[in-house]
Amino acid sequence: MDALTVLALAAFGSTAYLTTFSTVKWLNQQASPAKVAGLVVVGVVLCALIGTMANASESVVIGFVVGAGMTPPVHRRILQRPGQLRPGQ
Repeated sequence: MDALTVLALAAFGSTAYLTTFSTVKWLNQQASPAKVAGLVVVGVVLCALIGTMANASESVVIGFVVGAGMTPPVHRRILQRPGQLRPGQ
C-alpha cells in the first residue's frame, strides 16, 4: 500500500464531502423541481465516484474512505468554535 496515495485520496475524499455538503445545502434552498433534479444528479455523481474508487487499488479506497470519514466531525467542530465568524452571519 502506497502511503502517498492514501494521503492524496484522503484529501480528495475530504474535498468530495465538502463539495457534496455545500451543493446539497444550496439545493435545499431551491424550488422543489430544481431540488429533486439536483439531488438526483448529486446522487449519480457520488455513485460514479464511489464506483471508480471501488474499481481502483486498495490504497485508493482506504484513502478515500479515511478522508471522507474524518471530514464531517472536523467540519462540525470548526463550525462550532466560539468567537469565529461563520459564513452568512
